[in-house]
Amino acid sequence: MKKAILVAIIGAMTFSVHAGDWGKAPVAHAKAPIEECYDIGGEISAGYMSDYLFYGSRLGRDSVWTDVNYTFDSIVPITIGAWYINNTNTTPDPGDELDLYASAALGTFGGFDVALGYTHYFFPETGAGSQGEIGLDLTRSLGFVDLALETNYNYSLDAWYHQAGIEKSFGLTDSMSLVLGVGIGWSDGYSQNNLSNWNHYYATASLPIELNCRATLTPYVGYNGDPTGWAAQDLVDGANTRADVLHAGVSLAVSF
Repeated sequence: MKKAILVAIIGAMTFSVHAGDWGKAPVAHAKAPIEECYDIGGEISAGYMSDYLFYGSRLGRDSVWTDVNYTFDSIVPITIGAWYINNTNTTPDPGDELDLYASAALGTFGGFDVALGYTHYFFPETGAGSQGEIGLDLTRSLGFVDLALETNYNYSLDAWYHQAGIEKSFGLTDSMSLVLGVGIGWSDGYSQNNLSNWNHYYATASLPIELNCRATLTPYVGYNGDPTGWAAQDLVDGANTRADVLHAGVSLAVSF
């Protein structure tokens, strides 16, 4: 299961090519310059997580993942993709996870950018069946920070998860930024103990580094807080333990 949580920002830089030889008149029918970083809408990314956190609950350690997606640029841009993760250092091993997803950017309403999505979760190694989830994302710039709201309904579990967060980006160099984020989640029957309560709070710091006009490397560190009585759980160390976790990771995203 995933939602989120990993930020990779792809910047756009354009390189031009000089047509013809210096000091000579240009050829009448010379080809147009090639856009070196022209993207057709696809992205491939991969990364490592010290801890796999899903909606505030820790599901695994030392996890590696990969994602591939493509966006159809139409009246309503639609993104389809697949995300796969494997936990390499967990006892008991919870197995791997494959998420197939699609989302549509519906436009701006009341100042919020609105996206509607669907994710189907598969667990190939455990044979635990599959689950389906519908999600609604709202984002808006408040000027000094960016606000992100999400609500998700897992119809297989008949459970809801809601989250609110803010994020601020600081430009350090032409190719590097520091992104800070904080937020809080609410679970309504989504946790393993079926609680309806505050789920967890979090703080993250990431450092997106543009390696070139196509590739971005993003190391990050974060803290996941789960006070006693809240809904999130640590399913690695035991369902009765708190999911208070200091975690880190890195990802590489390449657009094409």
